Amino acid sequence: MTAAEPQGLFESDASILRLCALAGVSRAGYYRCFGPHPPAREDADLRDLIQKLALKHRHYGYRRITALLRREGLVVNAKRVLRLMRADNLLALRQKPFVVRTTDSRHGFALRPNLVRGLIPTGLDQIWVADITYVRLAEDFVYLAVVVDAFSRKVVGWALDDHLEARLAIEALDKAFSARKPRPGSLIHHSDRGVQYACGDYVARLAAHDVTMSMSRVGNPYDNAKAESFMKTLKAEEVNGKSYVNLEDARRRIGAFIDEIYNAERLHSALGYKSPVEFEQELGAARENPLHSQTAMSLN
Repeated sequence: MTAAEPQGLFESDASILRLCALAGVSRAGYYRCFGPHPPAREDADLRDLIQKLALKHRHYGYRRITALLRREGLVVNAKRVLRLMRADNLLALRQKPFVVRTTDSRHGFALRPNLVRGLIPTGLDQIWVADITYVRLAEDFVYLAVVVDAFSRKVVGWALDDHLEARLAIEALDKAFSARKPRPGSLIHHSDRGVQYACGDYVARLAAHDVTMSMSRVGNPYDNAKAESFMKTLKAEEVNGKSYVNLEDARRRIGAFIDEIYNAERLHSALGYKSPVEFEQELGAARENPLHSQTAMSLN
């Protein structure tokens, strides 16, 4: 009898085998329930690595992700990988384009064509791009939704929470409308084909402000490059290597990065090495002084 077994409960391994047979469980499963269980931080470490591999290999299923993890030297069960990928909604990322198209259509909401391909904005509030990403906490994950002005690269609305429901994206959109108040009929909203953006509540919000909807083509991340560029910057300059204690801590620190660093201080080459706030301020001054307007409008 091993140290992991409950002492004094059974006289022999044969008794354990008979009990397992009666209960319909395996002998290995019996011993496993008395063994050590991975701590929450270890589980979060594995989820973080799975997230990165699934995003890099978008067509890989849980079996191939498991193989990649084992090549990294991890001893991990494929069923555990499947469970974690399902929990983080990663399985659709790795499917082939036609399978993704079927998954998108199953949510039952209308999809829109890509209206911004090749379209270059010449002013503020002509094109907004929206996206959602995950953020690692110490022992869990939360999700960030953003709305970015495609002309100034400024994040005009964002929301962070522990779910992927449509209200996350709607909260970010409501903040954008509150901050910007675009002229009716002048704005295109571009996003991926996720259910958060295609659902009735989100569409109704856009319709109420007379905003035209646009969506990326299937399996083409370049269609939403400006939103994904912000997410890449966020991960590289703020999220990676950070240890957020909880949702409130992540919301406070990421909010400070967006408002105080990314929008107000970070220099963007596409803006003539100005921050989005500085660029918009100069744009406003250029409207009052027509001699400078051509310079300001030609940076994009």
